Amino acid sequence: MRFKHLFAVPVAVVAAGSLVAAGCGSDDGGSTGTGGEAKAGKVAVLLPDSKSSARWEGQDRPFFEEAFKKAGVDATIVNAEGDPAAQRTQAEQAITNGAKVLLLVNLDSGSGAAIIANAKKQGVKVIDYDRLTLNGGSDYYVSFDNTKVGKLQGKGLVDCLKAKGATKPVVAELNGSPTDNNATLFAKGYNSVLDPLYADGTFVKGPNQSVPEWDNQKALTIYEQMLAKTNNQIDGVLAANDGLGNAAIQAQKARKLVQIPITGQDATAQGMQNILSGDQCMTVYKSATEEVGAAAALAVALAKGQTPPKPTATTDNGTAQVPSVLLNPVAVNEANIAAQAKQIIADGYLTRDEICQGKYAALCTKAGI
Repeated sequence: MRFKHLFAVPVAVVAAGSLVAAGCGSDDGGSTGTGGEAKAGKVAVLLPDSKSSARWEGQDRPFFEEAFKKAGVDATIVNAEGDPAAQRTQAEQAITNGAKVLLLVNLDSGSGAAIIANAKKQGVKVIDYDRLTLNGGSDYYVSFDNTKVGKLQGKGLVDCLKAKGATKPVVAELNGSPTDNNATLFAKGYNSVLDPLYADGTFVKGPNQSVPEWDNQKALTIYEQMLAKTNNQIDGVLAANDGLGNAAIQAQKARKLVQIPITGQDATAQGMQNILSGDQCMTVYKSATEEVGAAAALAVALAKGQTPPKPTATTDNGTAQVPSVLLNPVAVNEANIAAQAKQIIADGYLTRDEICQGKYAALCTKAGI
């Protein structure tokens, strides 16, 4: 079943076992339904877009739908399609319609902070989901260790370049959106790996540019400009997610250039396929089942007027320490793709057919997927 692992969140991380079944924390005296159980308030999930990554609509939405259905909680899920003003309107409408908890994936910290401030004025709890809202004042933050994500990307690129025997390779960096705090954390992670190699001359730092709104078409244009600027002399690309990585792959192929190590993130079907074909060096798997499970467990407890167990981690949002659930990312590369693909399929994140369709079927069979 696609959602069988939905609430398989490590107990040590969020004490999820005491949250899952019905948000079983201490009751704050909310209204009750039959059997004396707290009557749940409504939850609204505010997704950012459908272009920056396939995960938002392909994984997060259906996982949230199933999670709240299982918990018996009324939830709405909307997508702002990259428009901060639209997201703010969606948040206000959700509160008007009775939402007691917002799960927010902000488009930028400024608009996110405004959404949180309005929610707090009306007694609505807010969980920053996947992206931290700087100076925002959310009640909880659920994400992955995003600096570690970047470190995995940096190490993956280094390993791939060394495997190719590259000498003083020129490395280009396609960073994520400058308005996304996660992109800043990813860059902090991979630059902690790459900067010492630039400094000692092992690697050469090539073009380095952020991609607005994680827009893959803009990434294609930016990378084409990088190739033109360097006369095609780029030996590796630190791309912050699979979409940006695929843009670089497309540009390389359009110019009939040789394959070079290119990173990614999100373990999308496209990213997995690019690893199978040798076009992409690695990606990072961040289990949506774990992330949704942790966030939904908190939201269910809050919606039922209960106090969930306090997460053990905290994250500085610029003005306060936010109680946080920070999950563990996993690198996926050519060496471990069979094992990781099987785990991804077992988690319900992707199906085998999504990865192994068309020309990739034979590559999957060869890899043992």
